[in-house]
Amino acid sequence: MNQEERALQALRMSGLAAGLDDAGLKEVLASSRVRELHLTRGELVFADGDTPKCLYILLSGEVQIRKDTFSGRSIFISEIADPGDLFGEIYMVLQKPYDMYVEVAREARILAIASEYFTLDPGKSRTALLVQQSLMKIFARKAYHMHTRIKILASGTLRERIVRFLFQSMDDKGEVTLAATREYMADYLAATRPSLSRELSAMQRVGILAIDGKHVKVTDMEAFESYL
Repeated sequence: MNQEERALQALRMSGLAAGLDDAGLKEVLASSRVRELHLTRGELVFADGDTPKCLYILLSGEVQIRKDTFSGRSIFISEIADPGDLFGEIYMVLQKPYDMYVEVAREARILAIASEYFTLDPGKSRTALLVQQSLMKIFARKAYHMHTRIKILASGTLRERIVRFLFQSMDDKGEVTLAATREYMADYLAATRPSLSRELSAMQRVGILAIDGKHVKVTDMEAFESYL
């Protein structure tokens, strides 16, 4: 598969291609400047303060969106781990400098793509308008996801944050199969891994949860819901 074919495949996976046929996809690609990046763990895709010149589509691997505090502590914001995941697009569209950075967590291949279509005024062609509609949908999904996380982090105690985190994915039997690692869950909840492990163990001891690997079952729903 050559770079053009990989770029077309990435556009299809990203959500940018919603509503576009092959001719529309090729039109977007023809208007674009495309680079394929191969980065190793610890490398930055872009740094805080950089000026955006493109948006990025993950092809493989994993990257994390992070922000440093004034004291130098790195704060986890989100992870990008699914092929086709898009990132950096809001800054590209608004032409605002990045106020965070993206670091490679696992060796990654990334498509960097710039196009006149990824702007607030993409033109009046049908393809350009469809791309803008797709970007708006992507923005809305990400805003909803961030709103959900803010509600979780606004909870006072770590136990309350854990309960809200589990509640959003729980089925009607009170069970959750965690897709994320403990490290990701700790970062998402703004906690250390040891603190998270201690709190989960405490919730098991008092009979609120039963945990088997990544499978979590609420065993005392009344107590569980008291933390919502």
